[in-house]
Amino acid sequence: MIRSELIQIVAEENPHLYQRDVERIVNTIFDEIIKAMANGDRVELRGFGAFSVKKRDARLGRNPRTGESVEVEEKYVPFFKTGKLLRDRLNGKA
Repeated sequence: MIRSELIQIVAEENPHLYQRDVERIVNTIFDEIIKAMANGDRVELRGFGAFSVKKRDARLGRNPRTGESVEVEEKYVPFFKTGKLLRDRLNGKA
């Protein structure tokens, strides 16, 4: 599912809202999640999962094409851990 499909589904399930308002709501939710993660905060959506940021230390990597060693800088990467409800649904338990 892509963002526009999500917006369309939410708009169809809420006919009292205008499409542009639904789009603004969905975009605001995503923007707030991004802002929180950029600040290093954890975002938890009960039943769905939790978004957090993990730090990857600098390391010595290898160029797969040439085989030569390269320095890989430290970086922060997004991490998602599923919630119990989502995990159970994926495994056919709920």
